[in-house]
Amino acid sequence: MTAELLKEVKEHSIYRMERNTPRIASCLEQLSEEEVWNRPNDSSNSVGNLILHLCGNITQYIISSIGHVPDNRERDKEFSAKGGFTKAELMQKLDTVVSEAVRVINDASAEELLRIRNVQGYTYSGIGNIIHVTEHYSYHTGQIAFWTKLLKNNDLGFYANINLDIKNED
Repeated sequence: MTAELLKEVKEHSIYRMERNTPRIASCLEQLSEEEVWNRPNDSSNSVGNLILHLCGNITQYIISSIGHVPDNRERDKEFSAKGGFTKAELMQKLDTVVSEAVRVINDASAEELLRIRNVQGYTYSGIGNIIHVTEHYSYHTGQIAFWTKLLKNNDLGFYANINLDIKNED
């Protein structure tokens, strides 16, 4: 794999992560402290749970695995929490984790990105971990956005002032 391709993987994954963080912040701003911890039903998670879960996942797959930090994740606690963090604390936690993950991704060598490792029972390269985290972060950002729209009946404006009808160019 060429250095240019590795650079592109890093840049695009970081771009997506850094794009989703303000979207989650925008959702949190619209929700009350109570709404952040509300669950739509027993089979679903609150926005607070999803943010804790994203922090755990990003830490385990990027900071721990690629950054060589011990894996201390307690995944069940991410979902069992029913409070304990304010909106500001959740956002600070997410910002800190994403910033550290971005640093780890930027600093990762080609060898580290290609090295095969086991994380959470899955076997991936560092690139596989980055793709997993990027997809996972986007997926749960969408859930948080949907839950916020459902509660507030607002367009979140994620694509305001962007013409999404532009056709592809060859």
